[in-house]
Amino acid sequence: MDKFDDILSANQNFATRFTSEDLTGTAVKGLAIVTCMDSRIDPLRIVGMSSGDAKILRNAGARVTDDVLRTLVLATHLLGVNRVLVMPHTDCRMASTDEAGIHEAISKKSGVDTRSLDFQTTDDQLGALLKDIVKIESYPLLHDEVRVMGAIYDVKSGLLNPIN
Repeated sequence: MDKFDDILSANQNFATRFTSEDLTGTAVKGLAIVTCMDSRIDPLRIVGMSSGDAKILRNAGARVTDDVLRTLVLATHLLGVNRVLVMPHTDCRMASTDEAGIHEAISKKSGVDTRSLDFQTTDDQLGALLKDIVKIESYPLLHDEVRVMGAIYDVKSGLLNPIN
């Protein structure tokens, strides 16, 4: 547990100032953000929101996977989501190398063979984003009122660059 002492200590500090006990599981602003796991991205701050305002779905590369679609079905039918922002970012490792490069880097660093996984790298980030937008827009199980926007977040300027 000592490797997590900093986490538990920070949580104790957080709990002394905790004020979100009245929030529900609903996205108050009706937004879901699909974005990358990159720690430079603070999704709520980027769009001027706070805890409880939006649902955040994160994975490597901000790709719309089957699990993202599953989560969006729940969010659009049960949790107040009627807008989805798909937000990949500049300087993303998943958009700067290919599958073989990722597998090789992991193998070289850790000795683990990951070739059974598809990391969904892309050499065309814009094309991948447009494909992911269409994937959401055409998914038959989502609530009919859902609107989708894509934007690439610039990690150097903090700006969103809308795509559609």
